[in-house]
Amino acid sequence: MSQWERLKQLDSVCLQRVDELYNREEMPMAVRDYLAQWIEDQDWEAASRDTSRAVVLFQVLLENLDNQYSRFVQERSFLMQRNFRRFKQNFQRYQEDPCTLAEIINWFLTSEREILQAAELAQEVQMLQVQQNSMESESQRNTDKNIRDFKNKVLVMEHSLRCLEEQQDEFDFKYQTHKMDGTTDDTEKKEQFKVLQVMLNRLNISRTTFLSEVSSLLDFAASILDVLRDALDEWKRRQQVSCIGAPEDTNLEPLEKWFTQLGEGMFQLRKFLEKLDELQGKMTYDEDPIQAQKPSLQVRVDALLTTLLKSAFIVETQPSMPQGRGPLVLRTNVQFSIKTRLLFKVPELNHSMKVTVSTDKDPPKVKWYRKFNVLGTSSKALNMAESMNGGMVADFRHLTLKEQKIGGGGKGINELSLSVTEELHTIHCETQFDLHGLSVSLEASSLPVVVISNSSQQQSAWASVLWFNAFCTDPKNLMFFASSPVASWSQLGQMLSWQFMSCANRGLNEDQLETLAQKLFGKQQNYDSCKISWTKFSKENISGTNFTLWVWLDGILSLVKGHLSELWKDGSIMGFVSRGKEKVLLKKKQSGTFLLRFSESCKDGGITFSWVEYSNNGEPNVRTVQPFTSTDLKQIPFAEILRNFQIMEASNAPVYPLLFLYPNTPKDEAFGKYYSEKTGEASPYFKYIKTKLVFVTKENGCTSVAEEPVPDPCSQRNDQSPEMNEDFMLQGPENSPMYNCTSDPILPNGPLEGSDLLDDISSFRNLLDLSDGLMKNSPCDDALLEVIPEAFSPDTVLPTLQAFLNDPNILEGLNTLDHFAVSIPLSP
Repeated sequence: MSQWERLKQLDSVCLQRVDELYNREEMPMAVRDYLAQWIEDQDWEAASRDTSRAVVLFQVLLENLDNQYSRFVQERSFLMQRNFRRFKQNFQRYQEDPCTLAEIINWFLTSEREILQAAELAQEVQMLQVQQNSMESESQRNTDKNIRDFKNKVLVMEHSLRCLEEQQDEFDFKYQTHKMDGTTDDTEKKEQFKVLQVMLNRLNISRTTFLSEVSSLLDFAASILDVLRDALDEWKRRQQVSCIGAPEDTNLEPLEKWFTQLGEGMFQLRKFLEKLDELQGKMTYDEDPIQAQKPSLQVRVDALLTTLLKSAFIVETQPSMPQGRGPLVLRTNVQFSIKTRLLFKVPELNHSMKVTVSTDKDPPKVKWYRKFNVLGTSSKALNMAESMNGGMVADFRHLTLKEQKIGGGGKGINELSLSVTEELHTIHCETQFDLHGLSVSLEASSLPVVVISNSSQQQSAWASVLWFNAFCTDPKNLMFFASSPVASWSQLGQMLSWQFMSCANRGLNEDQLETLAQKLFGKQQNYDSCKISWTKFSKENISGTNFTLWVWLDGILSLVKGHLSELWKDGSIMGFVSRGKEKVLLKKKQSGTFLLRFSESCKDGGITFSWVEYSNNGEPNVRTVQPFTSTDLKQIPFAEILRNFQIMEASNAPVYPLLFLYPNTPKDEAFGKYYSEKTGEASPYFKYIKTKLVFVTKENGCTSVAEEPVPDPCSQRNDQSPEMNEDFMLQGPENSPMYNCTSDPILPNGPLEGSDLLDDISSFRNLLDLSDGLMKNSPCDDALLEVIPEAFSPDTVLPTLQAFLNDPNILEGLNTLDHFAVSIPLSP
């Protein structure tokens, strides 16, 4: 089933996200629908980096639009003809820059996948939280019951009010009849007066009872409103943590139903009080309970309605940029969106309540605190057309922030200065509610946002968003980072787990969290009392590195989201495991058992694998490759690397050392579902496998454990990380496990093949090992000794092995090749 078909089968909440996604001019939903399969079959990510490929896809896209247009002409679908003609004209804007169009389409497809992942995640969370959901369901059932009881009581009171009105009309009729009666019989008059007195007493009792019922019903409404406000506060907290990846339910439909039903009932009570005013105007008397009690009841019902309405106006979707890192990070002069909702649905006010957007209603008085103007359509009416369930929403999609040019001084200004990514702002929305004589000003503010001016600040800004929303107890505290509290390890661990959950639908398990805790706090029996500060999280470099904890983790998250999401989701990646524990785990397993973990030395995220082999005497030997980064994984999927990784034996026989994914799953069983259907030369990754993966012999030292490793031209330069002291497959100077060499080395005398090459350069020993005394036992000319150090001078750019061997000057001054021996591998 295509991705688009899967999207169309989602529930209404997810479909609303799809609708919001395609409510943009860049990619019409109709084009996505009619060209669904073709769009999904193309590699738009590659096209965004390859102009020639982007041009081809651009031309094919226009042809497909023409084909659809012709079809609509035949079907005489005038509206679709017009739309597709306009769509084609809009796409033709990218004729000079088709790569941008490819990037846009790729972004839409990625956003779709995120919606699908979120839907799957919601299902998983529902299954994992059965008990919690059961408790929530019980709470919802109680609220539903209370709302039904309230509505029923309102209906009963409506009937009581009609009875009261009829009772008063009956008394009025009797009284008027008595007045017009011309009888002079005093006895009869007294009897009539007694009857009227009894009727008036009954009317007074009815009025008193009705007012008492109104008061009781207002008490009941107040208790329900308290419950709804608590539920709304809980929703706001769930929304807050969902912005940073927590798998929380942010569905507003139950709250909207409850607020609407309670509000409608309270407006009915308000009408009842107005009716009492009318009845009192027709007839009153001494100690009339309406005159005594109605004013206070009117104040109470208006106060409750005001509280309900002020609570019901909320920010449904927090500010976010279309292609931003996440919500709550905005960039000046880049469009962002925000959606407000009134949970009390009032059809009479559809398109009548105008919402206005601004920034920072009560900004903190801090020196150099920036101020912004909101540009774009910053005023819009609440309406029911922009919501799939008919709610009252105002969806702002094309707003931008522009910084005001103002000074930093002024009376009462605090000298405290915050960095740009620690400076918090809010997007403020306000409107006016007017209905049936009740007028209420409504306001709602977003969660604090971080406003940046260039994309290089995104990583730091997102760290601030994470820290604030995970650990701040007051969402209105814009000065949070002036004295940010420390976080407990349990809080931080949960927040980090959310990040992995949001990017790949799988959080961190106990072992992974313990490894991270040990990295931060050292080995301890219990980490519950451990604390970490904001500075240590985002500002101080990890010991022995030049990057912070957050930068390291963020690089890993980006790598997982971009290239490893499926492997992480199915649990194939152990991820966070110390090198010591890695060896302990592998040395207990059969030969060929391997595990996957994240690099501790790669700033931008790296993944590596280690496996165990046994020597002839049965000693275990754990070996490791240097990390693969996103640069590598853009060229070949990690599953294909695991599938094709091999080592060349001395006899040039390839050996595949990776056999069982830890603890004992056969490699092909674990990763077979991710393999390309095509193999060998037909594989789309053949050229990378053939030319860029290192093939080494066991004798050349590249995969042997070294007691004191020596520098090697195949290893990463300028990397003094602890991982360099581990047992690595050595890399080329491109800082990658993929070494760029050709399969047939060419020497000045022409290509040498097979054993002829070995015979002709049989004494060319350890060419890649440049340590002192390397060639002291090898007879060679002094000229060669001058060539090699110069070729591998640390001040020069290191050539690849093939470039070195192809250098026509490499053998200058040498009379013969007979002096050399070789122990370097030959590419197959």
